[in-house]
Amino acid sequence: MSERPPVIVVAAAIVRDGRLLAARRRLPIQLRGRWELPGGKVEGGESERDALRREIREELAADIDVLERVGGDVDLGEWRVLRAYLALLRPDSADPKAGADHDAVRWVTVDDTAQLDWLDGDRPLLAHVWTHVHPQD
Repeated sequence: MSERPPVIVVAAAIVRDGRLLAARRRLPIQLRGRWELPGGKVEGGESERDALRREIREELAADIDVLERVGGDVDLGEWRVLRAYLALLRPDSADPKAGADHDAVRWVTVDDTAQLDWLDGDRPLLAHVWTHVHPQD
C-alpha cells in the first residue's frame, strides 16, 4: 500500500524595489490577522508555476512572472507541502489588492518582516527569500 501524495501549496515571494509583498489573512477565521506569502493549492493537471499565477490573479488581481524556487519543502501537516517561488509583478500588471481572503497587502522591508505575525509555514522561507532579494557580497 502506497502513501497518498501530498497536496502541494505554492506561495509567491513577490519582490519589487528591494521589498517583499506581504498579505494579511482575513479567512479562514483561525488565520485572521496573520501575514503570509500569497498563493494556494495546485489543482490537478496544473503546474506549480501555473497555479501560482492563477492564485495571485484570483486573490490579488495582479499578474506575476514566476522565477526560481526558494527554500525547501515546508511540511504543513495534513498531507500538505508548501513550496515558495520568487516572483515579479508583470510590467502591465495592476498593483496587488486585498480580496476575499486578505484584508491588507503591503510591501515590507527585511526589518518589517520581523515585526509581522507570519503564518508558521512561511517563517522558515523568509530568510531564503531575503537572501535572494539582497544577496551577500
